[in-house]
Amino acid sequence: MTSTTEQFAEFADVSATTLLRFATAGSVDDGKSTLVGRLLHDSKSVLTDQLEAVEAASIKRGQEAPDLALLTDGLRAEREQGITIDVAYRYFATARRRFILADTPGHVQYTRNMVTGASTAELAVVLVDARNGVVEQTRRHAAVAALLRVPHVVLAVNKMDLVDYQEPVFAAIAEEFTTYASELGVPEITAIPISALAGDNVVEPSANMDWYGGPTVLEHLETVPVSHDLTGCHARFPVQYVIRPQTAEHPDYRGYAGQIAAGAFRVGEQITVLPSGKTSTISGIDALGESVDIAWAPQSVTIRLADDIDISRGDLLAPVGDAPATSQDIEATVCHVADQSLAVGQRVLLKHTTRTVKAIVKEIPSRLTLDDLSQHPNPGQLVANDIGRVVVRTAEPLALDAYADSRRTGSFLLIDPADGTTLAAGMAGESFATTKAVAVVEDEEGWDF
Repeated sequence: MTSTTEQFAEFADVSATTLLRFATAGSVDDGKSTLVGRLLHDSKSVLTDQLEAVEAASIKRGQEAPDLALLTDGLRAEREQGITIDVAYRYFATARRRFILADTPGHVQYTRNMVTGASTAELAVVLVDARNGVVEQTRRHAAVAALLRVPHVVLAVNKMDLVDYQEPVFAAIAEEFTTYASELGVPEITAIPISALAGDNVVEPSANMDWYGGPTVLEHLETVPVSHDLTGCHARFPVQYVIRPQTAEHPDYRGYAGQIAAGAFRVGEQITVLPSGKTSTISGIDALGESVDIAWAPQSVTIRLADDIDISRGDLLAPVGDAPATSQDIEATVCHVADQSLAVGQRVLLKHTTRTVKAIVKEIPSRLTLDDLSQHPNPGQLVANDIGRVVVRTAEPLALDAYADSRRTGSFLLIDPADGTTLAAGMAGESFATTKAVAVVEDEEGWDF
């Protein structure tokens, strides 16, 4: 019989070798949807009825060949305008790997959707039109990928057929982007010259670019190393719900349900409950109606403790000796995603895992200038698509990890308390750019924690 530990190791190994989450990004009309459509079509991941529908829609629009972009541009507004608006998620597989793809918009006003699509991605494909080279939106997407700690970035220089497949054009763009992204701290950058429309270097190697000896886009996606070291992460369990049946069959049952955010938990392990700091021992773990000895991210389980402790939704369980510090003062980098601005002194709600607390924006020390990666000091506010540093004071202590250590427990949302609009996505701790420490200015108007 296979032991629980062996099952855990087998699960971690399988997930590491067979699944890749990736996002596509780039400026308007760089060909993201066409690239995705070409990937799906040439990898035989399109159903017959889907292809027939695309062919019919293409003929109706007066196009002779099927417009593969229509495979991902699903909204009527997208098809009418020929642009991507929403994040389109697609699931496909080859013999070597399974994929979850997020096709994100290129328009500046939809940059917020790129944040959504890349937040869980292990790889980002940034497209550039070979005729236009690196533009501001390209830099913005590179910055977002760097902030979100996406470990692998592919620069796909598209529409090489429109520049006669010239190697110097590709080389110049690759050098400019690589220099920029490297300064942001992107750890790995792979540049590939392609023509999504013609299929060059997407799934099959291009006969028009014999000067290029690297992998095709699909080959790189199939072989890029993706690490899911579940055992090496800091174990974190945000409590979502307290289960107390109080029935004749389970009169004393008390369990804490939720999804393990990172790492693994074992029966007999000592844990700390945050923010209270109280400790106990895991007496049992229930998964899918059965008791197990070990559970790991991203499983949804119920954890039982040896002691009766006051625990509610929003509390965080972590191993004794490896628990994050709690604080009411949070310094972070945020991507502002709302149309309304975020200003110093503004009252907000901060949502971290399953916990939502009141907060005040105490300071906005800087805003990132994308052209030269300089920091504009004390802008006073952030507007749509800005990336900046903020200092937030919360009404209650929160247990945040640095985002560099944990993408799940180091991230948070800032929300408008009036209507529930998401204002900004935040990453706690240091960003890719060095920022000077700033003094926190007290706010004298209400909500002064």
